[in-house]
Amino acid sequence: MTELLASSDDVRPLTALDDGSGPNLLVVHPGGGDATAWDGVTRRLTDDFRVVRINRRIYAPGADIALPHSMAVEAADILRVAELLDAPVLLVGHSSGAVAALEAALLDPSAFAGLFLYEPPMPTRELIAGAAGVRARAALDTGDPVEAMRIHMRDIVRMPISTVDAMFADQELRAMCCAHATAQIADDEAIDALGVGIERFADLKTPTTLIEGDLSPAHLRERLSDLAATLPNARIVTLTGHGHAAHFTAPDALADAIRDMAEQVLQAGGNR
Repeated sequence: MTELLASSDDVRPLTALDDGSGPNLLVVHPGGGDATAWDGVTRRLTDDFRVVRINRRIYAPGADIALPHSMAVEAADILRVAELLDAPVLLVGHSSGAVAALEAALLDPSAFAGLFLYEPPMPTRELIAGAAGVRARAALDTGDPVEAMRIHMRDIVRMPISTVDAMFADQELRAMCCAHATAQIADDEAIDALGVGIERFADLKTPTTLIEGDLSPAHLRERLSDLAATLPNARIVTLTGHGHAAHFTAPDALADAIRDMAEQVLQAGGNR
């Protein structure tokens, strides 16, 4: 594995993990962690693909998070890294990383041959955080990242309360959740700042695979369905028996779905 280095629009250094060789996959990791969260999926793809995982700026070690954080900034970062790759490129995004990926594709539709988006929590009919986000910010600002992340998991992601309680009862899991609390709450706020509605994507014709887990929170699947109805060239693939964390629970299935999409769009020439 090597590290790519790019310069962002505001001259901040951008890095990405670079593995394998072959047609290009550019991965935008989910919130709550960093690019290594996709290690398991990456290992299953690098024999046949070059997998580049961008390190999202707000989740980088020691990140200086400028508030309010903006998805427009993340979209521009993605395009800067994409410029380092030969076409065609399949853009892969997970959760809030998929929101950033979608915004990047809207900013420059010619940059990507296809999109593979795993449950982007787009504010299609309602905000993703709303009043719960205000409570999470208040908890964080008063020095309680544990409560901020409990609100995030329970009231924003909408995980079952029993699952959240079990996670936070485990000292190691609690520490992992809270390590990126500042970035996660800024991430939630950046998505809400997009506003309700996705009509702006109605003319985005880039081939798109939308991934859902049948065990995921209902609102995430509803948001995905709204996207599928809006994007003119999209399909939904369901991972049976899994939820929002298939990169951990089903890396083989997720890698297979990416391979299937890549076979469709990563042909000579692409659309870039």
